[in-house]
Amino acid sequence: MKRSVGIVLFADVTELGFIGPWQVFATLRQIDPDTCRVFTVSESGGEVRCGGSLRVVTDYAFASAPRMDVLVVPGRHGAESDDQPALITYIRQAGAQADLVVSVCGGALLLERAGFLHGKRTTTDRASTDLLRAPGTTEVVDGERWVDAGAVITAAGGTAGIDAALYLVRRLWGERLAQLVERELEYCAQT
Repeated sequence: MKRSVGIVLFADVTELGFIGPWQVFATLRQIDPDTCRVFTVSESGGEVRCGGSLRVVTDYAFASAPRMDVLVVPGRHGAESDDQPALITYIRQAGAQADLVVSVCGGALLLERAGFLHGKRTTTDRASTDLLRAPGTTEVVDGERWVDAGAVITAAGGTAGIDAALYLVRRLWGERLAQLVERELEYCAQT
């Protein structure tokens, strides 16, 4: 079954939080074009300047983005203190229509604000752990690369986003394709 994977981008987003997962899904699509479609979306569409000054041109604006089966929300430094009503509203709406919602690092703070983490086991990067625990709506676990809470998956720091994306390939498309993606990426898991 072909699934769509949408990755939300916004000003100052941490590059590794979205580039790693994007590469995993893009590689899966190259191996088997019938598996998935991956695209990026931002509030206005067009260019987004990331936290490390990388500039990325997104595929869609919030208003024109297609429904996605998997919504990926990366983080950024300082995201917890920003007033981002359009971003939170979009995450809430797109996530409600998606089969799976995934956060990478501080993206968990955005998922919490959108209401997806209430009552769930979660993880995030070290810098965001106390902030995610503060509202008391979720059980934040330390030391896990990712946590699968059914329809919500949270990944710790930026490189954990790669691990979570590979886990999703296994969960949604099977072991054989996951191994092919790992081989193509020359991925070597820590043991």
